[in-house]
Amino acid sequence: MTLSGNYVLDSFALLAFLADEPGAGQVRDLLEFGEHHADRLWMSVINMGECLYTVERERGLAAAHRAIAVFAQLPVGEVAATRERTFAAAHLKAHYRLSFADAFAVALAQEKSATVVTGDPEFRQVAALVPVLWLPR
Repeated sequence: MTLSGNYVLDSFALLAFLADEPGAGQVRDLLEFGEHHADRLWMSVINMGECLYTVERERGLAAAHRAIAVFAQLPVGEVAATRERTFAAAHLKAHYRLSFADAFAVALAQEKSATVVTGDPEFRQVAALVPVLWLPR
């Protein structure tokens, strides 16, 4: 896979990577790209939280703690949910039927002129707003 530009990981992408599910190889390629291109790969802390509650619900608290340790090692810029970002996500949520967490990923992709990396079909409705790199489901 040839990579260029900027990327925002959705929770779908990080969960695929953590569980070695379909799409994990593409996410590994993106992480390698991030190691060589600082400030080109990001994730909202809201989407990280979405990953954590999913891991804890499905695999337990110890697995969630291991995921936190993995997050700390990834070459992914962790982006805070500032007031401005929260309002941008709220604006998207008001107009599209997507989760609030997904709205944060879209808002961040708009801010960074980035491609969202996901396999979540909710993003089909916002594909005209931001480019999407589709992972297999």
